Amino acid sequence: MKVPVINMSGDTVGEIELNPAVFEAPVNVALMHQALTRQLANARQGNAKTKNRSEVNGSTRKMWKQKGTGRARQGSRKAPHWKGGGNVFGPQPRKYTQKMPLQMRHAALRSALSVKAADNGIVVLDQLAMDKPSAKTMASVLTNAKVGRKTLVLLPERNENVELSIRNLDNATYLRAQYLNIRDLLGYETVLLPKSALDVIETLLG
Repeated sequence: MKVPVINMSGDTVGEIELNPAVFEAPVNVALMHQALTRQLANARQGNAKTKNRSEVNGSTRKMWKQKGTGRARQGSRKAPHWKGGGNVFGPQPRKYTQKMPLQMRHAALRSALSVKAADNGIVVLDQLAMDKPSAKTMASVLTNAKVGRKTLVLLPERNENVELSIRNLDNATYLRAQYLNIRDLLGYETVLLPKSALDVIETLLG
């Protein structure tokens, strides 16, 4: 698959062949779903907790005698049916971590990139360089590239000027190519990347 290469002004300056092993891989929807579910699960803190009746602060004294009052028998004010009592079967701290082999995770990324490429969601720049941070300039680059409403900008390495320029834009975010993940790929309409970042992806997944 060939895609045009544009400059920061939006002019076509060439053409590049995308690695078919990465951008024309078989699309496995179930695998992408599994990878996304795993990433979202691993992001959960799992620290929700309620107190049971043994942890609630309060007296253990019997509220009234067992017989002779005409009232229902009660043993503790910390029982679940009393206000301020313990919680039954409430959440407890736990780990939501899911494991997934690296080869499966990479296959899911190749599937997602193939979907993006088929939908014209991959935009390649010859280079993305800025002398100083400028959100206005970065917004102009995105406009010239004719990207979608939500854009993921992949960088080959740390680029402080570009990162600071994107930070204040509400329709784009940046990510280093080596940290590419399924959630960001599926969460953004367009992937914008310079050729050097494309090399990083193809080396990682090719």
